[in-house]
Amino acid sequence: MVGLVSETEWVLLAYRLPREPSTPRIAVWRKLRRLGAVQLVDGLVALPADPTTIEAFDWVAEAVLEAGGEAWTWRAKPGSKGQNAELVERINDAVGEQYRALMADVEAARSEPSWRTADRLRRELHRIQARDHFGAKDAERARRAVERFATVSDDAEAPR
Repeated sequence: MVGLVSETEWVLLAYRLPREPSTPRIAVWRKLRRLGAVQLVDGLVALPADPTTIEAFDWVAEAVLEAGGEAWTWRAKPGSKGQNAELVERINDAVGEQYRALMADVEAARSEPSWRTADRLRRELHRIQARDHFGAKDAERARRAVERFATVSDDAEAPR
């Protein structure tokens, strides 16, 4: 990961939205959260630059402009390896927290396994994996937990 950390290019979105109405602000916040963006300071967020994240930030910027705000997207590398490592760590911490929450959901659902719950857990796993740009440490544990639950659910609902 050291090579990756020292060479990461980031896409930045700087934006400002009017306070009222609040609906566009909430919509932008939710989009950024779904993308897994790291907030650097108010109105400035970052993601590792790749075609998908660049396009996603362009779409968010467009939504900001349509709501009467201002938005700019940039690509940059942090000024030091330490800053870059900090951004990677912040993304991994946030994604790791989401994986741990998913594993807690799996544990809570064990008492009543169903294919619907397994399907919901798989979808949530895929959403988290889409935000996992650097391979958070709990990724594999969460994947195994969801797959074990799905297997148990399939067995529980199989005709006897």
